Amino acid sequence: MRIPIGSQLNVKDSNLHLEGVPLRSLALEHGTPLFVYSKAAMLSALSAYQKGLSGRHARIHYAMKANSNLAILQTFIQAGCGVDIVSGGELARALHAGCAPGHIIFSGVGKTRTEMREALRVGIGCFNVESMAELHALNAVAGEMGLRAPISLRVNPDVDAKTHPYISTGLKDNKFGIAHGDAIGAYELAHQMPHLDVIGIDCHIGSQITQPAPYLDAMDKMLDLVAAIEAKGISIPHIDFGGGLGIDYNGDTPPAADQLWVELLAKIDARGWGNRHISVEPGRSLIGNAGVCLTEVQYLKPGAHKNFCIIDAAMNDLPRPSLYQAYHEILPLQPRSGLQQTWDVVGPVCESGDWIGKDRQLCVEPGDHLAVASAGAYCMSMASNYNTRNRAKELLVDGQQVHVIREREHTASQWQDERLI
Repeated sequence: MRIPIGSQLNVKDSNLHLEGVPLRSLALEHGTPLFVYSKAAMLSALSAYQKGLSGRHARIHYAMKANSNLAILQTFIQAGCGVDIVSGGELARALHAGCAPGHIIFSGVGKTRTEMREALRVGIGCFNVESMAELHALNAVAGEMGLRAPISLRVNPDVDAKTHPYISTGLKDNKFGIAHGDAIGAYELAHQMPHLDVIGIDCHIGSQITQPAPYLDAMDKMLDLVAAIEAKGISIPHIDFGGGLGIDYNGDTPPAADQLWVELLAKIDARGWGNRHISVEPGRSLIGNAGVCLTEVQYLKPGAHKNFCIIDAAMNDLPRPSLYQAYHEILPLQPRSGLQQTWDVVGPVCESGDWIGKDRQLCVEPGDHLAVASAGAYCMSMASNYNTRNRAKELLVDGQQVHVIREREHTASQWQDERLI
């Protein structure tokens, strides 16, 4: 049984625990599917960024699209984080969780004018603008309100992050950001607009990055660009380097955040820019390995070519395997002694794509409980009601304390806004 690094999972008396809590007791008490998060794992992951940026004029903005539960947001905000948002709904959540408006960065390629107005009304810290058209729209909206919008331009450096194509964002064929070759002209245009304040530059090249080289390449391109923009008389007081650092899903070994930032800061210092404000936007690397999804084995279905272990969690709860062909460790809460067999672990949803893990070596029986590891990021935040399934309950473990941070959804609540004709 391989436990992902940084997860706070551990085995005591042959039972799988998260921090000091036996997970089987939570599955029996609260039912399954059930998401459980470790506060210690979250804060440990955050501390690596804080250590790497210690002594700098910097702020860590949690990319809440990874997991937007209010208690998760509250934990990071109380630990000193700002928030990176990509929608008006996320803005409302961030504010409700207690984030100061000035510590919010608004990213995303399709901000609506309504979203712009609300973000300007509350006074967010920065818009990361991703196109020329957005520049014009934001300038117009700010002008209508008699305000000036603080902006960075998200520049696409055309750097290959060496990750899954669905989560690559820094190549010239991706929809994100302003092309590197167009950046200087875009800054000149923004600088001339009467209702925009240029305050920085932004870059984000992808997600689940496990090697330092793409970061270092992107940083070189970004710093060269800053020098060229400032040669035009446009000041760039802050540099936002985005997020994207990977986690351990399947023996992955991404660089530690503090070690990575030693290398990145050395490049900034070499330019004499060590006093500039630095922003980073980690998401997955803060919450991914802090969460597990607990599930119960419903049926075993041996076959001539495949053996299926059918569980009560599904693609609506854990969309990453179906969407990205992603790997998650699957761990028994109480390992059995006996012969392991090869199973495809699948859910009950009426889709052949509803699988959680393929070709897994397990010794299981119906009624056993399993933990799907590394489920803190892009699981509950992407969960759906497909097949009219209720979204799962969520718990937060802090040492031996357990907090309910989301009740299990009720079926009737799914149609409360629908109307019979």
